[in-house]
Amino acid sequence: MSLPFDPLDPGAGPLLQSPLRRRLFTAAAVTGSLAAWPTLTLAGAAGPGANRFVLVILRGGMDGLGAAPAVGDPDFMPARGPLGQFATPALRVDSTISLHPSLVELHAMVGRGEAAVVHAVGLPYRERSHFDAQQVLESGGTRPYELSTGWLGRALVASGSKGIALNTTVPLVLRGRADVDTWAPSALPDPSADLVARLERMYAGDPTLATALERARRLHLDAPPTMQDGAMGMAAGNGPRPGGFVMLAQRAADFLNQANGPQVAVLEIGGWDSHVNQALPNGATSNNLRTLDAMLAALREGLQASNTWSKTAVLVATEFGREVAINGTQGTDHGSGGVAFVLGGAVKGGRVIADWPGLAKNARYEGRDLRITTDLRAVQRALLEGHLGVSRAALDGSVLPGSAALPRLDLLRSTSA
Repeated sequence: MSLPFDPLDPGAGPLLQSPLRRRLFTAAAVTGSLAAWPTLTLAGAAGPGANRFVLVILRGGMDGLGAAPAVGDPDFMPARGPLGQFATPALRVDSTISLHPSLVELHAMVGRGEAAVVHAVGLPYRERSHFDAQQVLESGGTRPYELSTGWLGRALVASGSKGIALNTTVPLVLRGRADVDTWAPSALPDPSADLVARLERMYAGDPTLATALERARRLHLDAPPTMQDGAMGMAAGNGPRPGGFVMLAQRAADFLNQANGPQVAVLEIGGWDSHVNQALPNGATSNNLRTLDAMLAALREGLQASNTWSKTAVLVATEFGREVAINGTQGTDHGSGGVAFVLGGAVKGGRVIADWPGLAKNARYEGRDLRITTDLRAVQRALLEGHLGVSRAALDGSVLPGSAALPRLDLLRSTSA
């Protein structure tokens, strides 16, 4: 079919400068090249009884000793100073580890046996660069840029699942296959039925565009009312507006609740770099912790409504932790060891999982950081094998190469495998 203008030209004309055009050509780009959208991602279609997995990436290096303070360690307060003091008491998990007072909902999940704190955890990478550490976190390698695809994308290939990214680009962690769908919120009105019909006629002879249009219809136009995107919108820079992370978690639950819908979700929150004034009650770190807590609660509520929560495991991870000691600007500098959270109805929670190294200066990595005693890849392996059914051979060979010798972690209830 010949067209009077080039449909890939942004200035081609009013017909293709519509809300659907943006969605359609994002879908087309993903279909052909894995370029897709950056805040929430979902993947997999394995039937109504399949387990679900959610990865939450906290970009910027969350301070593990701020989110999960080791108040029971005698060296904690001398090293942390004002960062060890909270407006209300920290939320106790065990005799050593507590949670930040803002993590009320997460603490409640720990109390119900639905969440565990994995402390002194980290990556093989130790060089303190955000970009390199995030590349290792998402690729699943041991060194920056040794792998160009993501561990979760490779896991989806191994399990035969498909993916969907709720953002403006597919994150590296999901790259590794060619059929990743995308979804992102928009403040623009939905296209008219007439416009959609005209596009269908135009693209009927082009398999790539016709497929992209059908996928756009399924993800945007035919979505249930709770998944319509007009109310949420995107702020400058394509990040969610205030409150948008909670709504993204609700959309994740909507997709995961579909009987034959996605099996895996990836959600991310940025802004965790905390060099300055980290303890401010309404500062970036405190607000981020409240956002994370509300987002996890919304995800749980949405999944519980359809009994999907019992089949769900969630991993919350960041690229590195921070130094143990407070810096000269009332914050913390880039470190290595930190904290991860594992939660969900399929998780054996109610506990801290840690080989605690202590916070004395001579116990720290390079005299500065919480020493890593648990490799994050061991956490990933336990969830991928025990919950998603990825074979150990695939984990060793393609999904997390170089991790075969890591100890096996007991993270899941026996019924989740």
